[in-house]
Formats: sequence, C-alpha cells, structure tokens
Amino acid sequence: MAKTTEKYELMYIINPNLSEEETAAVVEKFKALVEQNGTLEEMEEMGKRKLAYEINYISEGYYVLVKFTSGPDFPAELDRVLGITDGILRSLITRRPE
Repeated sequence: MAKTTEKYELMYIINPNLSEEETAAVVEKFKALVEQNGTLEEMEEMGKRKLAYEINYISEGYYVLVKFTSGPDFPAELDRVLGITDGILRSLITRRPE
C-alpha cells in the first residue's frame, strides 16, 4: 500500500522591508495554506537574520521554518504560491527523512 503523506520542511525568507503587519499576514497565509492541505507539525519564526548573500540589494531577511506532512502533490503547489507571493525573497521545500 502506498503512503499518502510525506514529511516536509519549508524554509522561506520574507523581505525585511515589509511592515510587521505585512510580515505577519504572509506568515499567516502560508500557515493557513499548509493547514488546509496537510498537517502543520511545527512552525518557527526565526526572525531577521543576515542573508548569506544579497538578493536584490537586500542583505537580511525574515526567516520562517515550517515542518509539515502532506500528500505528495501539495509541495509543488506550495512552491508555486511562494513564487508568486510579493515579499518572499527565497523559499526551499525539502522532504524530511523518516
């Protein structure tokens, strides 16, 4: 029998120039999206940190780490939404080992 859910980890970086309200709205948007399509296991707002390299002349970002389980189709959709959301500098979704 095939497994229907996999464990994933999402790290995304929000533009630090957004206001606190805008940042909170972005975080809430992705939290809700994960909850609608899977199970949110852990979410850590790591706050502003220096980027390893500048992205569009921005040297810091607001980091958020999300651990979740979902069906195998959801990460591609999540990645698509992250890619078209204003304020997201970078994102990476990886599958976690069992």
